[in-house]
Amino acid sequence: MSTVFRPDRATYIRDHAWMAALAMAGAMAVLWAIGNPHVWTGAVAGLAAVGVRAWYLASEELGHEWRIEDGALHGPGGRRVALDQIERLRPLGSAVQVVTRGGDKHLIKYLADREAVLAAIRQAAGRTL
Repeated sequence: MSTVFRPDRATYIRDHAWMAALAMAGAMAVLWAIGNPHVWTGAVAGLAAVGVRAWYLASEELGHEWRIEDGALHGPGGRRVALDQIERLRPLGSAVQVVTRGGDKHLIKYLADREAVLAAIRQAAGRTL
């Protein structure tokens, strides 16, 4: 039996809404700083950029799956991290960053319950990370 971690669509949408808000504010600030009289176009550009990105990457990002199985964390693209090689786990927004002893970093993204994922990996590894 394996433990599976899948991205959550609602979390994906929420994270992209925050990115859009930041992109909109940033683009408007840049236009204001350079003296552009059409500052509002920054909001349109920021929203469009993040919206297109979210739409384009949704099927790929929401299809990624991580699982704990056979003493390792298995991820998309053939990624495999032995549980005894995990040095550190870091919460990052709705994601969990896995750092190995060799310095490799992997990101398990768009999690509905990040804390549950951290707990499951710690329990499977049998130690505090």
